[in-house]
Amino acid sequence: ALELAEELWDAGLPGDLPELEPECRSLLAAFAEGSAALTGCLSRRARPVRLCQGCHGHYHRLLAQYGSIARAVGNSSESHNCAKSILTSDRLQIVVTLLEFFNETWEAANCANCLKNNSEGLSNSTEEFLDLFNKSLTCFEHNLQGQAIDLSPNNYTEVCKNCNETYTKLNDLYNHLQRMNRQGGESAHSAHLCIDVEDAMNITRKLWSRTFNCSLPCSDTVPVIAVSSFILFLPIVFYLSSFLHSKQKKRILILPKRIQSNASLVNIQEKYS
Repeated sequence: ALELAEELWDAGLPGDLPELEPECRSLLAAFAEGSAALTGCLSRRARPVRLCQGCHGHYHRLLAQYGSIARAVGNSSESHNCAKSILTSDRLQIVVTLLEFFNETWEAANCANCLKNNSEGLSNSTEEFLDLFNKSLTCFEHNLQGQAIDLSPNNYTEVCKNCNETYTKLNDLYNHLQRMNRQGGESAHSAHLCIDVEDAMNITRKLWSRTFNCSLPCSDTVPVIAVSSFILFLPIVFYLSSFLHSKQKKRILILPKRIQSNASLVNIQEKYS
């Protein structure tokens, strides 16, 4: 039955069942292959997240394939052009729905924040970050192998000591990229870095703080100590100033009594002189 239906379709049925022109079929087949390739790429790079760096080529090819469908016009008539036949001829509009899903996924991942303006590859800052990320993981692995004899949960001192510099650079670069992105962002999505960078930093921070129990030295120790000391000293200043102020008021209140007592003494001496 299925083969008969395909033969009837290929033969061209009259009425409201127009056959897709060869050009339109070719465009639809290309979009189908592009959708399958992008779906496979996103699935394979879902964990650890490598969507933007691994799938940007598939995504932009699919956009180009969709654009070819939207611009293409068949040879038969205006009512049977490729765009209308493929994109809007039924209620489901499968091709349009698929493209919307891929666009929403790409925007939610903020992949544009990891790519160059022309989207041909990763930006320089993203490549720098990923390079430091790989160096950090390599350092972790190397130092873990060096102390494989004694790998108790609390004995990662070699990792903390030898990888501190690399991890600090990675953490500082991530914070810098985050600040720069927030300054230039105009929407809620753009306030985030791309999902590849965020996931890589989350993985590294969990390894550093939870698994290895390392700590990152604070570079602002002196200012923090100064501010803390000032805050702790404020109550002492407050109570001291209150005490001195009350003593001053007490002197001012006592002074007229002394003057009055001296005047009375003079009057008494004059009276009995």
